[in-house]
Amino acid sequence: MPRNPAVVRTVPALRRTVEALRAKKATIALVPTMGALHDGHVSLVRLAKRRAKRVVVSIFVNPTQFAPTEDFGSYPRTWKADIAKLADEGVDLVWHPEVKAMYPDGFATRIVPEGPATAGLEDRFRPHFFGGVATVVGKLFTQVRPDVAIFGEKDFQQLRVVTQMAADLDLGVKVIGSKTVRERDGLAMSSRNVYLSAEERRAAPALNRVMKDTAARLRAGENTAKAMAAGAAAITKAGFVLDYLEVRHAATLAPIGSLKDGPMRMLVAAKLGTTRLIDNIAV
Repeated sequence: MPRNPAVVRTVPALRRTVEALRAKKATIALVPTMGALHDGHVSLVRLAKRRAKRVVVSIFVNPTQFAPTEDFGSYPRTWKADIAKLADEGVDLVWHPEVKAMYPDGFATRIVPEGPATAGLEDRFRPHFFGGVATVVGKLFTQVRPDVAIFGEKDFQQLRVVTQMAADLDLGVKVIGSKTVRERDGLAMSSRNVYLSAEERRAAPALNRVMKDTAARLRAGENTAKAMAAGAAAITKAGFVLDYLEVRHAATLAPIGSLKDGPMRMLVAAKLGTTRLIDNIAV
């Protein structure tokens, strides 16, 4: 029977346990999560195990990245199932702080990211989001002090923001992106997929299909504006309310005109019913 990972809930206990894990100069990988773990998270843990001797997974639903109108209170929390998954994967330590451990009374310092955090994608619709992400991830990096940290590519703008922050602030952690894990029908795995009704779940894979079709048109030489407009129309026709469908430079997230301008990434966000889905693919 798999052994449950150690669980710590205070910063002093975390520091003591991490120091013990570093015995004999063992390398440490951190996988930050908000819980409600699925196979996409498991893939992050497996990559972490390949990149470091010891693996720490954080489970913390971070209130500062949710707007008052968003789903902080109802965000899925599946603690027992999460621990069982992490035990099966041989995770060494789970960092599961209370909100007051992360944001104690009097907390007054926040990280305000720029660059890829102000690219006009997620930040246009969730202006609070990346400040909350950068602050909590900055804290996780300084608390755990990992050698590497693993993030999924599904949240591609977030990956670019965290990578930039770690480099800019000399945090001494290498940020590694892991490929998006998908259901058999192409839908990107997400903890929020549980919100989809049966009918919405059947419609949801259209998001990925349209992106792949649009990327193929771009690679075939079609005018970028024309191809993207057709893709946006197809997403709306499939029943989504589109926030954005954009093709950007894969490293900077700056607008891009054609394949000649550098590596491209197509990014999308759209609502299906009350559920907001995001996805991205390389072009």
